Amino acid sequence: MEILSQLLSGFAEIFNVASILAISAGVLAGITVGALPGLTATMTIAILTPVTFSLAPDIGIALLLGVFVGGIYGGSITAILINTPGTPASIATTFDGYPMTKMGKAGQALYMALFSSVGGGLISGVVLICIAPQLAKIALQFGPPEYFGLTVFGISIISSVSGQMLIKGLIAGVIGILLSTVGMDGITGVPRFTFGSTAMLSGFNLIPILIGVFAVSEVFYQIINPVLKKDDFEGKISGVYIKLKEMKQYLFTIIRSGLIGTFIGVVPGTGGGIAAFVSYAEAKRASKNPESYGKGDADGVAAAESANNATTGGALVPMLTLGIPGDPVTAVLIGAFMIQGLQPGPLLFQENASTVYALFAGLLLANIILFILGVIGLRYFAKVANIPQQVLGPIVLLLCFVGSYAVANSMVDVAAMLVMGIIGFFMKQYGFPGAPLVIGMILGPMVEKALRQSLTLSNGEWSIFIYSPICAAFLALTICVSIVLPIYRARKDARVL
Repeated sequence: MEILSQLLSGFAEIFNVASILAISAGVLAGITVGALPGLTATMTIAILTPVTFSLAPDIGIALLLGVFVGGIYGGSITAILINTPGTPASIATTFDGYPMTKMGKAGQALYMALFSSVGGGLISGVVLICIAPQLAKIALQFGPPEYFGLTVFGISIISSVSGQMLIKGLIAGVIGILLSTVGMDGITGVPRFTFGSTAMLSGFNLIPILIGVFAVSEVFYQIINPVLKKDDFEGKISGVYIKLKEMKQYLFTIIRSGLIGTFIGVVPGTGGGIAAFVSYAEAKRASKNPESYGKGDADGVAAAESANNATTGGALVPMLTLGIPGDPVTAVLIGAFMIQGLQPGPLLFQENASTVYALFAGLLLANIILFILGVIGLRYFAKVANIPQQVLGPIVLLLCFVGSYAVANSMVDVAAMLVMGIIGFFMKQYGFPGAPLVIGMILGPMVEKALRQSLTLSNGEWSIFIYSPICAAFLALTICVSIVLPIYRARKDARVL
């Protein structure tokens, strides 16, 4: 009852014209960018984060959550119409979505994707509301040793988000940690790695780094490696739209896939792509007609889209309660929270409970707005896929410059953004993932602070990390995630080959 009461208060706080317009704008931007092959919600959130400076925290974060929700769904539009996933999370949608288009059922496929996306998003939102406050209460018992174990575990998810590029991911993570050490030491006040420059005393602002790594690098990369579309889409959607009464036969698939996607999203480093594949495989295994999958079965579209959109709420669970990013998007969202004066973690629920529940309400509201905008504007969103890269690239680059300068009205931030854009381009070109760099930059200072506080409490005795059961458990889990699991996967892949 307490959760329900606070959730109603959250709805009361966010249910106003300004918040609804902000969420709607975020969802609209997310759908538009998600429908552009190669561009992602991560990049869009990085660009729009400076826009939230002048907004109230609940409105600003709700805007970015709208981008998150809309961006995942938007990728399904090009996946269905031209067999080109707008985002990696929509790859599984092509399996049945594009065959439905070739069968003249593009409209049916698009509306199935919309209904399933909204269903999965609402399911994940409800699970988030039920789980997150309870997990935060447990985390409130943490002291410096426990935070050290937790943050070390958070850094260990670099091995998960790096995929097959473990060594390259670790290198990117180390670069992020090194970048986080530039500036004044938070405990002693001694300048570090500033090379005598007063401009470097405050260190690197996170937002220009995020914009450079995720947005500028993407523009440079697509200039050199343009996305080739497999077919042209004329903007005409054919096929009969799915009626609500016909959705009953797909309801179980949507609910099951939504739950699968939510709980996969809770595991740091997984994401919508993995959730969609797992859910698609499970739906095919449980189907009475598995041979129809891959040939234009609407149930396959429902499974993939419900699961990948359900990861939005799931990924927010570790981010909000423990301060650990669940995926690259939430890694950027942590930066957005921090510039609003909100530190993700268990204290967030204690010190800013009203804001947290307003965000919960905002996530549910974003999915409802997604449904409304999808029904009204689906045929127009589909035309976004035809925007030429030579037009889109300069617009995105201009937004990057404006956003980076707006952080502190400093050309130093613009220079940092450009440098990180060039570095990010070469990282993409040579297979270095960008998410580990951001994770290292965000969690690096937290690890250092917890380590030094713990050693101060124990007078330099390292055994404090072993005597704390929670810290020892996190360190053991870190070894399993970062060492044992990658070795097991490598051996398994070797046996398959």
